[in-house]
Amino acid sequence: MWVADQWKDYEVIDTSKGEKLERWGEYLLVRPDPQVIWDTPRRHRGWKRPNGHYHRSSKGGGDWEFFNLPEQWSIGYRDLTFRLKPFSFKHTGLFPEQAVNWDWFSAKIREATHPIKVLNLFAYTGGATLAAAAAGAQVTHVDASKGMVGWAKENAAASGLSEAPIRWLVDDCMKFVEREIRRGNHYDGIIMDPPSYGRGPKGEIWKIEDSIHPFIHECAKLLSDEPLFFLVNSYTTGLAPAVLTYLLATELKEKGGHVESQEIGLPVTESGLILPCGASGRWEA
Repeated sequence: MWVADQWKDYEVIDTSKGEKLERWGEYLLVRPDPQVIWDTPRRHRGWKRPNGHYHRSSKGGGDWEFFNLPEQWSIGYRDLTFRLKPFSFKHTGLFPEQAVNWDWFSAKIREATHPIKVLNLFAYTGGATLAAAAAGAQVTHVDASKGMVGWAKENAAASGLSEAPIRWLVDDCMKFVEREIRRGNHYDGIIMDPPSYGRGPKGEIWKIEDSIHPFIHECAKLLSDEPLFFLVNSYTTGLAPAVLTYLLATELKEKGGHVESQEIGLPVTESGLILPCGASGRWEA
């Protein structure tokens, strides 16, 4: 497992009964987590006195309950700063476990002997975009949500990267990739964080089990003659790390290189164990 254990402003304090107790900067949140199927004693005082608690509804979705939590605040990771705000379906605008991947590809970008162009698809609020830009890459950031792209720009400004070479695009990722292939554009690194399920701007259905293989196949056409890396993230329980390895090894066979996939996780302070948070597949030259 690859573990994001370099955070100072974020911490999973404890996990129990379908929920996790987290510290985001100076604030404590309790949020549901489907991986937490164990029932362990809740000894930490934060369980009883959080700043925010997301309550799941038996009908789906849920609602936040707040206790002295600001509408927005910030935390940092290395030289990056992220603006946080609780919004629908339990999210805060950041997936801290992805930091282990940011560190991986950032090191590759810094060690590269030529300028690196990176494509970040389903790019959300820009964690991977900012990490790649801070490492020296030219980044194309694509997400179908105008609000998320705006949020990513706020994070760039907070991180001192407003003038970094980042293209911010509100677009359907699949259609963008198809157009880039026709244009003959290429990238040295590709990052994708696709949803398990979603709909495109014209009602197109994205179901990761059906769509991920043809999408990786198309994205592979965008790799340059000297590609550096290809990263695929999955939060879908049905896609085991070995599946990601098979997909990448099959579609990038002509590029040579090395493929490895693992679960990614976060350390839990109270137990000393690791909370699983999905999986990542990595190809590297």
